[in-house]
Amino acid sequence: MDTVFDMEKSTDLVEDYLKRCPARDVLAVLADKWVLLVLGVLRAGEHPIRFNELRRRLDGITQKVLTRTLRDLERDGLVRRAVYPTVPPRVEYSLTPLGADLGRLTHAMGQWALAHVDEIGTARAAFDERAAREPQPLSS
Repeated sequence: MDTVFDMEKSTDLVEDYLKRCPARDVLAVLADKWVLLVLGVLRAGEHPIRFNELRRRLDGITQKVLTRTLRDLERDGLVRRAVYPTVPPRVEYSLTPLGADLGRLTHAMGQWALAHVDEIGTARAAFDERAAREPQPLSS
């Protein structure tokens, strides 16, 4: 039987592992709001996509955020950036083999989300209904 001490020790070990986990930094990239959407658009394309076309397909993303997201993905080896010496310069983006591999996983996550969207909506509505009935603390 676990004691409080044992549970605290176990929690400390988990926290220590998470702080040192080599995958944590990589997984943090996927937590970004736009990364999965950018990967999805690049995965859906049969050919490289230019910056402005990518931006048009990602409703609501700013130029600055898209630029940062693409640079982060390029740095991690997930996106290839090809610059062509034309006037004006032409820049195209595509997935690397590593990015395509990740794209298959994110596609599976998207399929899971679609399959369970109704269940999640029901759970959210039930939670919100319960929360609305709970007494609210008085503000001082």
